[in-house]
Amino acid sequence: MVEKISVNARCPRCGKNALVTDVETTEIFCGMCGFVISERLEDSGPEWRSFIGDKTNKVRTGDGTSLTRHDRGLATIIDPVNRDSTGKLLSNSMKTTIKRLRVWDSRSQVSTSTQRNFRQAFSELGIIKDKLALPDAVVEKAAYIYRKATEKKLVRGRSISTLIAATLYTACRDMGIPRTLKDFADTANIRRRNLAVCYRMLVKELDLKMPVVNSIQCIARIASVVGISEKSKRYAIRILKKAQQNEILSGKDPMGLAASSLYIAGVRMRESYTQKEIAMAASVTEVTVRNRCKALKSLDV
Repeated sequence: MVEKISVNARCPRCGKNALVTDVETTEIFCGMCGFVISERLEDSGPEWRSFIGDKTNKVRTGDGTSLTRHDRGLATIIDPVNRDSTGKLLSNSMKTTIKRLRVWDSRSQVSTSTQRNFRQAFSELGIIKDKLALPDAVVEKAAYIYRKATEKKLVRGRSISTLIAATLYTACRDMGIPRTLKDFADTANIRRRNLAVCYRMLVKELDLKMPVVNSIQCIARIASVVGISEKSKRYAIRILKKAQQNEILSGKDPMGLAASSLYIAGVRMRESYTQKEIAMAASVTEVTVRNRCKALKSLDV
């Protein structure tokens, strides 16, 4: 089977643009003078062909590398099924040898204190991620921050649970995902004050530049908890955009501003939602909602 190459390549001997490829012999040659340019081509297809009903798995590649694993996903995995490459059962002596190798392989993966620390920390990282339904990109970012903190020896003398929750909160802040300190404190069962201290320490020691949280991103979260209509949500967004133009949002809590705008929108759209319900959904106090409403009610929206 012969195919003509579509690229603008020319023969080095005659200079003609007539290079062809022989798929069977994997040769590239000139169709005019017959000069062989290349004798071998690398196969870009899959390593194995798999069929339904195969008894053996011929795949030799594993999962991709990830920072959320203590060994970055580069560890050796010895198959617990005591069979060889052809699917035959191993002998008793070989089973004993493989079992001993499997034990030493599992021990060698956590031979240092840093690896044991990573194993425990990233295990808790996965638990918090599942509880808060965070995307994989945030978890990868949090694992990267935790590794940097370990390199600077910021883990010593601090709780792993508190520090891993602080790295997750830092990653959420950096990627613009609306999550509060209270969410992580309640999920990880730690004190909010300790979490805030670890977060400020990470920002200072790692020299991180945290973006300002956009209060508009917090509206959807509060509205979904309370059950506010889409019409009121859009009106609340208009209120906050008008407040941004008048420059009255600086220095204010984003969740408090979002809750206040939703309350004003609910009142003007004649929806019966109390300040207490919205304040509880936003994890702020009713006093905060009332104070922010004073400034937002004066806007002409």
